Amino acid sequence: MSQTLKKNRSASRYVQVKTFITDRINKGEWNVGYRLPSENELVEQLGISRMTVHRALRELTADGIVTRAQGIGTFVAKPAKRVELLEIRDIVDDIVASGNNYHAQVLALEMIRANSDLAIAFDLRPGARLFRSLIVHYEDDTPLQLEERFVLPAFAPDYLEQDFTTTIPHRYLVSIAGPEEIEHVVFAVSPSAGMSKDLQIGPHDACLQLVRRTWVDNHVVMKGIFTYPGNRYSFGGHYKP
Repeated sequence: MSQTLKKNRSASRYVQVKTFITDRINKGEWNVGYRLPSENELVEQLGISRMTVHRALRELTADGIVTRAQGIGTFVAKPAKRVELLEIRDIVDDIVASGNNYHAQVLALEMIRANSDLAIAFDLRPGARLFRSLIVHYEDDTPLQLEERFVLPAFAPDYLEQDFTTTIPHRYLVSIAGPEEIEHVVFAVSPSAGMSKDLQIGPHDACLQLVRRTWVDNHVVMKGIFTYPGNRYSFGGHYKP
């Protein structure tokens, strides 16, 4: 059945296509996993050009609203998780609260020597000892976060002895002492080859990266680099200035 878009000079045609699709998702007509009509079907159904449909679907994919599988089709995506930027959240709690299963894979747990960047971050001399962990956090079978942490040994001397498949570094470190000062910086990054492999994403998929430093007793005790596939997670905050 044809549903040609009504002429609307206030919105570009591709925006109208995006609205057509998101309206059906928001109304529950198209649920998570629903396979959208093909580009050719949308062209015929809506009476617009294929280029317009392609742009709309490309932007909806970048927004994490739909996901596209080459040669298979376009599907309604699972809503990206949202974390409050001004609050340190436990990723396990976020996953379990969604009714899904959590597990972790520890890729590295080691002692390293600080390079110049880490030395500056911790106010140490280059070559000073730091502990490093590299962990992938999964929601069901989907990698949701790649977590790399550097920890001051004097703050957590038993860090390398922990089993981070049964607990997580955040909980362990907070059990020693809660942070007194926190710094957050967020970047949009392209994944390295290692990130692409660990997060099971393509080399051109956008990622969000949160870099966090925490202080205890006026010393930097932890620097964490948390990388998320851009279409699976989002950051936000709600506060009164």
